Amino acid sequence: MSDDIKRGGKPMNGGAKSGFRGNNGGKFGRNDSKSGSTTAARGEKKPFSGEKRGFGGDRKPYQGGKPSFGGKPGNFQGDRKPKAKTVQPVEGLAARRMALSVIREVTENDAYASLSLNEKLVKSGLNPADRRLAARLAYDTIEHLLTIDHALSQVMARPDTDIKLRNILRLGACQILLEDRIPESAATNTCVELCKELGMEGLSGVCNGILRNLIRKKDELSWPDMEQEPVRALSVKHSVPEWLVEKLIADWGQEEAIALMSYSEPETYISVRPNMTELDDEAFEALLNKKVWEHEKGSVPHSWRIRGMADIGQDADFLGGRFSIQGESSMMACIAVNPKRGSQLLDACAAPGGKTCLLAEMMGGTGRVQAWEMHEHRTALITAQAKRLHLENIRPMTRDASKHREDMDMTMDAVLLDAPCSGLGVMSDKPDVKYRVTPESVQELTGIQANLLDAVAPYVKEGGTLVYSTCSMLKCENVQQVEAFLERHPEFEIDKLPESIPEQFRQHYGTGLQLLPHRDHVGGFYICRMRRKRL
Repeated sequence: MSDDIKRGGKPMNGGAKSGFRGNNGGKFGRNDSKSGSTTAARGEKKPFSGEKRGFGGDRKPYQGGKPSFGGKPGNFQGDRKPKAKTVQPVEGLAARRMALSVIREVTENDAYASLSLNEKLVKSGLNPADRRLAARLAYDTIEHLLTIDHALSQVMARPDTDIKLRNILRLGACQILLEDRIPESAATNTCVELCKELGMEGLSGVCNGILRNLIRKKDELSWPDMEQEPVRALSVKHSVPEWLVEKLIADWGQEEAIALMSYSEPETYISVRPNMTELDDEAFEALLNKKVWEHEKGSVPHSWRIRGMADIGQDADFLGGRFSIQGESSMMACIAVNPKRGSQLLDACAAPGGKTCLLAEMMGGTGRVQAWEMHEHRTALITAQAKRLHLENIRPMTRDASKHREDMDMTMDAVLLDAPCSGLGVMSDKPDVKYRVTPESVQELTGIQANLLDAVAPYVKEGGTLVYSTCSMLKCENVQQVEAFLERHPEFEIDKLPESIPEQFRQHYGTGLQLLPHRDHVGGFYICRMRRKRL
């Protein structure tokens, strides 16, 4: 990802029904639709959600004592099935029904958009055109929620509309305001039909009226003034919570912050790499030439970018362990470790195992990689990855990485800590991430990161390597975290990155390497290589 929080691991999913909150107190809302694969299959992780549990396990999203998404509930009875009657099928309704289902799961049940969409697409039976429409509408609506809600607030009489109706209106407003190729009548009519399907036939007229009002007034809508209210204006324009706008400006300056907030993926592709114990680059290129996929070399050694794939997680060569799906930023975290054959390594926050497996492959199946996770079901994900790739030098272990083990001091040639983080480095690819993170959850995360660093650093031998990484762009999680660690641990120092990381990235290395999506065209990631000094 772009790359994918968890304690003792990295981004994690939740299941609570609390929703998440955007700016001004209002609540808002990619397994990657473009890959058709599960997150576990990608070898990457999901963004942090923040419940206070042990490291390494699944957590519910950060609660913070906040009410349910969408404001006050209405008087509706739930999603009732419509009465049986003969109706003519409405063109495009199936795609919009799926898009709405994803939007509702994200905003009402705290689901992750990518996971929800992929699960539904696999089971949908939709034709390719409807699949693309459903994915585009779901992502566009979620990505622009704050913008859409600002517009709707100007044509609605009641700001506390029931969340089900509000989500239908959001889907309609997305098409009216953002989709040039969709007739406004189609957007309105299908939303009215969706109202009826959800047992809200009595409100279908309200839905129709609001959307038609939006059509009439869309060129007269007011927007916050950049001169008078710069933070609010940027928040509404880029659909980023106000606190996060302020944070990004403080970290990067206004120009760079705007670039970070406005960046979107220019093309749809996923990154893959060969199983290095079975295929060299030439053999993998030959394998790709036999596929119907479009492919080209990535920016990182042994990486390819592919397009035109369908449900790649079910590809026979993938299932047979001949290649893995892994973002180029994630690969660079492993390249930064630069393991030697026969090394003893620790991946302290390992599930679902993508980085663990690449480290094992880089050693040619020699040495050993201990891969730690807190909960057994996540440890099982690592085991499954290793089995698929036929790697026997991986030792998955159910362990809490935050609890220091003195018996392991000075035993590891290298430790990789791909720490729990906000996941904001991948918000251009996973737009719901920016609504989940709060100032409170970031503060909690920085404490988790510091504790993990202190716990695992003693395991590194003299002259050995400690690599710290996150998929965040916040300096408090990255460069400031490393600077504080080095003050606490003068026995460590910054070490240069290996030359196998291309110069186009290494040129930005200082107190770590901050990868920025709009500049580097890879997932937002931070990587710092440190060395334990020899006495």
